[in-house]
Amino acid sequence: MGPSKTPTMSITNPPLTGCIHEPSRCGYPDATNTGVPAGTTLLRVPQDVTSGPGWAWDSRGWLQVTADGAVVENLIVSGTIEAAGTNATVRNNRLLVTGDSWAIGLRHTVNATISNNEIGVLGGTRLAVGIKDIYGDATGSKILRNNLVNVDTGIQIGEGLIEGNYIHDMGLQSGDHINGVTSNGSTGQLTIRGNTILNRFDQTDAIGLFQDFGVEANRLITGNLLAGGGYTIYGGANERFGKTYNIKVTNNRFSTIYYPNAGSYGPVAYFDSNGVGNEWSGNIWDEDGSPVA
Repeated sequence: MGPSKTPTMSITNPPLTGCIHEPSRCGYPDATNTGVPAGTTLLRVPQDVTSGPGWAWDSRGWLQVTADGAVVENLIVSGTIEAAGTNATVRNNRLLVTGDSWAIGLRHTVNATISNNEIGVLGGTRLAVGIKDIYGDATGSKILRNNLVNVDTGIQIGEGLIEGNYIHDMGLQSGDHINGVTSNGSTGQLTIRGNTILNRFDQTDAIGLFQDFGVEANRLITGNLLAGGGYTIYGGANERFGKTYNIKVTNNRFSTIYYPNAGSYGPVAYFDSNGVGNEWSGNIWDEDGSPVA
């Protein structure tokens, strides 16, 4: 059972409250500080350009990274970007893909950087996944300051850094399970830091750690602004593959904008506070600064 909303201690000089209404006022991501920087000139793929240094448009409907160190930038892409190899950079792009696919796929990547992209189309068919580690073996990934909208799952990855992203106005069609950021079982270090993740639906989560393919361990979830889902955070402790360890959920801000307990059932489920190295601390309610105990 998740923590109660009832405060367990008094707070002197509470921090800013009501950040959910204008996240950037409190230093969180929103439309003003994520996505393609204002004034960036974008070329359309494939209408204006079909190739660049280290990448090429495939006529079957996707942009393929073809060389290590490729930089894919300043494009409007009418399809998926498939990143591969080492040190790929995908930045400042607007991706118009919808339906049962993903916008950016990581295929056996090492040290990929995915930053300041705009993913998803409001008013169109929802996109299944915004950014996806296709084989679950990407290492050194940095996913930074992206604006994701109308997606079933925002970011699906097992390890790396997810920071400063704005995931909001989630999409839903029959049979979907909504995830803002999700991991399906890994022990590589995953840091989810300083994101705004808003799931207005009453299922599944804003952040979900699940033991679909392995134990969940070595996760840091810190400094995020979160709301919605069935439970806003799933903490990984269903023990399908073993006990979680070194999962730290710290200094996050939970909002009741959609449901009185952040998620329709509560703020957190399946978090093992007794696991080795696990920590739940400093998490507060956005509305009044009281602790989510």
